[in-house]
Amino acid sequence: MEPDLFTAAAEERQSKDPSASPLAVRMRPRTLDDVVGQQHLLRPGSPLRRLVGEGGSGPAGTSSVMLWGPPGTGKTTLAYVVSQATEKRFVELSAITAGVKEVRAVIDGARRSSGAYGKETVLFLDEIHRFSKAQQDSLLPAVENRWVTLIAATTENPYFSVISPLLSRSLLLTLEPLTDDDLRDLLRRAVADERGLAGEVVLPQDAEDHLLRVAGGDARRALTALEAGAGAALAKGGSEVRLEILEEAVDRAAVTYDRDGDAHYDVASALIKSIRGSDVDAALHYLARMIEAGEDPRFIARRLMISASEDIGLADPTALQTAVAAAQAVAMIGFPEARITLGHATVALALAPKSNAAYLATDAALADVRAGVAGPVPPHLRDSHYKGSQKLGHGKGYQYPHDLPGGIAPQQYAPDELHGKEYYHPTRHGAEARYADVAARVRAHLRGRAGDEDRG
Repeated sequence: MEPDLFTAAAEERQSKDPSASPLAVRMRPRTLDDVVGQQHLLRPGSPLRRLVGEGGSGPAGTSSVMLWGPPGTGKTTLAYVVSQATEKRFVELSAITAGVKEVRAVIDGARRSSGAYGKETVLFLDEIHRFSKAQQDSLLPAVENRWVTLIAATTENPYFSVISPLLSRSLLLTLEPLTDDDLRDLLRRAVADERGLAGEVVLPQDAEDHLLRVAGGDARRALTALEAGAGAALAKGGSEVRLEILEEAVDRAAVTYDRDGDAHYDVASALIKSIRGSDVDAALHYLARMIEAGEDPRFIARRLMISASEDIGLADPTALQTAVAAAQAVAMIGFPEARITLGHATVALALAPKSNAAYLATDAALADVRAGVAGPVPPHLRDSHYKGSQKLGHGKGYQYPHDLPGGIAPQQYAPDELHGKEYYHPTRHGAEARYADVAARVRAHLRGRAGDEDRG
């Protein structure tokens, strides 16, 4: 860092009065070993460890890195640790307030520092996705010639928000959302640590669980909520951050929901049954309960995909497409924006016409197979492409449907034991009415009962 007079004064005040800094700032790790989560990025010899001087030196210099992950996963924290641990000159910029002028000033300073003192410069650029293409271009010469080692942080997909030349000159490191265990460890550390709350408060289990739900994988949000709850408890003359105090402090009611218990499955079941019953408002209520409780959005998306096939099927063939698209979007964007996508899919599925005909047909066919109702494949359908197959009668008499009017050949497809068996019984709901008409015409044609080939 390059502190000015005001920065030095602020740091001195914070050292004398810890409460002058937010709890999330006071609890920032001082070394990489103190970092919670992201262990896949902190192995010996990793780019981040090399940036702080671990792993030795040699002809291979340190690489610029791009930190990509959701808010609160530790991007700024990792840069802060590097700034504290490295012997390199460290400069921090934010793409929200900085422009090309500031970037060029850093680069000029880095070249002077390298030439005059042999000291390398690490530039931390937060929110790089907010830089325009021209602003990102201004970084290229410095990164390519290693005048600076860039640590850039972004919450947006860098393949869309960062120019390709800059991305190709950096290592992309993906940060994962913090797990409940990661956040629990962080909260307990903040309660006990002298830099944090120094043991002045007690955090009961139910209040701790509520903080995990409020945080949604965001460490900064968890510590901010803890600080608010602790302040409210101490103001009331107590030391226990009870659940009701925490609810008042963060203005969030605790949702009765255990992700490993009955409530998890009960609410998930109610969501699917509400969609099946076409009650869009009830479905949205249960969706909101799952979101507010911190449910994994991927779990919700998987349930919606199952519902699209099980309860809607061919009554609306686009339902599964909507659910799959929602699942893909959720995996890419995560919370909080994923709530919009999940709501979109839930409304679409709840209001779609319903049919379980395809689901029942599949299970009926499986039941016959499991009961041993099968039989050999008819000879004319067997593989006739290998040498000698025709001598066995394979393919003999097979009619190629594309050569016939209407594209349907009146021949037997099922084994003898199942000839004429009907598994699929379509409804007249939504788009499946069309499939019902088609299925009736095709079945009649296959059995040689069609009166007019043009109708096939």
